[in-house]
Amino acid sequence: MAQVAEAPKDVNGVVDNTPDSIAKALTARPVPGSSRVGDNPVLFLIGNSTMRTGTLGNGNNGQWGWGYYAHEYFDPAKITVENQALGGMSSRTFYNKLWQPIKQAIRPGDWVIISIGHNDNGPYDSGRARASIPGVGDDSLEVTIQETGEYETVYTYGGYMRKYINDVRAQGGNPILMSLTPRNAYDDSGKIIRKPHTQWQMQVAAEEGVPFIDLNEISGRKLDAYGPWKTDYHFFLDKIHTSRFGAQMNARSAAEGLMASHNPALRPLQAMMRNVEPVTWQVDRSEGKPVVFITGDSTVKNEDKTDDGMWGWGAVAGTVFDESKVSIVNAAMAGRSCRTFLNEGRWERVYNSLQPGDFVLIQFGHNDISPIDMPKYRGAIATASDTCHVYQMKAAKEDLAKQNVIDQKLKSNTLVGSYEVVYSFGWYLKKFIQDVREKGATPILVSLTPRNEWPNGKMERRNDTYGLWYRQVAEETGVEFVDLHNIAADFYDKKCGSKEKANKYFKKDHTHTSLLGAKTNAKCVAQGLMANKSPLAKYLKSKIK
Repeated sequence: MAQVAEAPKDVNGVVDNTPDSIAKALTARPVPGSSRVGDNPVLFLIGNSTMRTGTLGNGNNGQWGWGYYAHEYFDPAKITVENQALGGMSSRTFYNKLWQPIKQAIRPGDWVIISIGHNDNGPYDSGRARASIPGVGDDSLEVTIQETGEYETVYTYGGYMRKYINDVRAQGGNPILMSLTPRNAYDDSGKIIRKPHTQWQMQVAAEEGVPFIDLNEISGRKLDAYGPWKTDYHFFLDKIHTSRFGAQMNARSAAEGLMASHNPALRPLQAMMRNVEPVTWQVDRSEGKPVVFITGDSTVKNEDKTDDGMWGWGAVAGTVFDESKVSIVNAAMAGRSCRTFLNEGRWERVYNSLQPGDFVLIQFGHNDISPIDMPKYRGAIATASDTCHVYQMKAAKEDLAKQNVIDQKLKSNTLVGSYEVVYSFGWYLKKFIQDVREKGATPILVSLTPRNEWPNGKMERRNDTYGLWYRQVAEETGVEFVDLHNIAADFYDKKCGSKEKANKYFKKDHTHTSLLGAKTNAKCVAQGLMANKSPLAKYLKSKIK
């Protein structure tokens, strides 16, 4: 072999068999250019398993690539996004085995993001034979692959980047170099390690006059702020492949980088982007007022309209909090569990809105006992311990005998047949707590409201399940805990003594409260805050009626 730089060692520590099954992978990856709508441009994504995990990229192993979520930031009426990435590929093997049909599909005005390099390591001429020569020079290496006898010229990493750029331009397209996703690995200073490919891509981009987006740095800064516990769940099974959380974070980072770029060449693409600005609550922060965000289900937010209707206690929080000193945002939503509140983006909206000094009341439990893999897909694993499992979402039982109905559901409901990593009830609470603290705000756990059921002459308590898990999470995290479940049940035991006498506090069933019941629960929350000597207690009214 010629005297060139030694190939980098494989530090990823994972075995990806995807290159061994390219024929199968081609059934999952879109035919290049097939997403095009009329004369609209296409954004092609070129990458590896951090962009599309596994052969099929469907999350069945709990891993997701960020290319799966990239389309969320582009207007489909103006441009379509094609994730052409494939796990296990290097800049060299992708160019040699997958690039040509993509190149041929590129039309003038199309865009191509090239973010590949995690696998540019290992032997040059044996095994996976996917290494590129480190750096951006013009060095090359003639090799014969030991296992196959195939002859090949190997170029530098920068050399392959220039090949992609030249090919895209020859087709009239617009190339974009984007640095790699970060790994779950730390340097000696406790920061996420930044990949050397960033400097190589930056140099090539400058020399070739193409836009460069530093995804590695944008996502790396986020992981640095998250800390180890949160960073860990942004990856799944290993230190390089992302979970849904990590994939969504990287997709957002890529979009933020594109939108924030001042490179004039990106202005046409920026005009086709959407949803990049984080969704927040519009709140009153006049005179420095902190905000109390209340999260939960229908026992917190319900119809909240007529005196004779169903009410959640969050709707009447103003009866106990002094709104001249604090603003209240009732972010709860009927029918939600911890899991669905998170999955639907409702928690993200709260998280994006938080500022130091704010408070977040977190109360779930009534819907978390639901089935995990059946509609409404809202159940959590029943424990406070950190645990998770990959589930495949199924159709409703009543549909199982009607295959034609199932077929329709598979077409219309993306949840049916899809995969999701579902966590424990306690894990979701801990995630919310950590997120709030990360923003400099104060989380407060509030246990679920009691139901109007009276076994053995006392109001029902769930202190061996959800009540227990709340207490365990509070003990583990040191978070403030308002035991609304027992405070309210104690009140009903003393005030009412029976289900019949407690009926006036509930509406239509044993769970949802009347206006009187909602006000009672709000008072019980205030009582718990005062008993805790909570920092939030100073924002309560001096006299609560």
